[in-house]
Amino acid sequence: METVTSADGTEIAFERHGEGPPLIALHGTSASGAELGPIVEQLAAEYTVIAPDRRGRGDSGDGDEYSLDREIEDLQAVVDMVDGKPVVVAHSFGGLVSLAAAPELDSSRLALYEPAVTVGDPPEPPLSEQLQALVAEGNEQEAMKLFFEAGSGIPDVTAMPWWPEHANVHRIDTVIRELQATEAFELSALDFETPTLLLTGEHGPEHLAAGARAVDDEHEQSRHVEIEGVGHLGPLSKPERVADVVTTFADDPAAVGQ
Repeated sequence: METVTSADGTEIAFERHGEGPPLIALHGTSASGAELGPIVEQLAAEYTVIAPDRRGRGDSGDGDEYSLDREIEDLQAVVDMVDGKPVVVAHSFGGLVSLAAAPELDSSRLALYEPAVTVGDPPEPPLSEQLQALVAEGNEQEAMKLFFEAGSGIPDVTAMPWWPEHANVHRIDTVIRELQATEAFELSALDFETPTLLLTGEHGPEHLAAGARAVDDEHEQSRHVEIEGVGHLGPLSKPERVADVVTTFADDPAAVGQ
């Protein structure tokens, strides 16, 4: 495990896999870098993959105060450490971080799988408040269940083979703070030129598909591809299919159709 120091002094841990051009794989809200293992293994056949633990996760440190700006600085520190302009592949909240960082990020391509961009009317009360209420009652597991079902579009998370042992219920506090950042994020004109691939799963949540379409509408250098037969966890459940589209796009953005 290696580390890089972010702007506020927080140590961000990462692992390297494979050999080739640089690629950064940034995980989503309830995960850590290690849990992107399935798609990292696929991508490492062609790239040197850098898989960080975002702040507050895995072997990374955490700051006294949290904000999306701190996450942007963390990603920037990882990119600046890399030799060359990396491809950035990101899942869910990692996709939101990458998108928010993009105007100042020295990357060659962005491939974002269901980035946590929301448009339209939010639920009332906001999902983050619903989770906070459950945690305040001591129902951390119920809060994580609600997050997966409402936020990730999994109809019945209790039917998943990894529930609850590998649901990372202990990360519910960081899930809530990242949901708050998602709810506060406003999609404005995307003033950057990095070619961007927006991936959604056929069975992913509609609110994330709508967010991806909104980004695609705003960004002239983007392409949107829906992958059949997968949901929000496509990079983990069908990593070879997601990696195939990502590598095609990384080699030649024009080769991936709208």
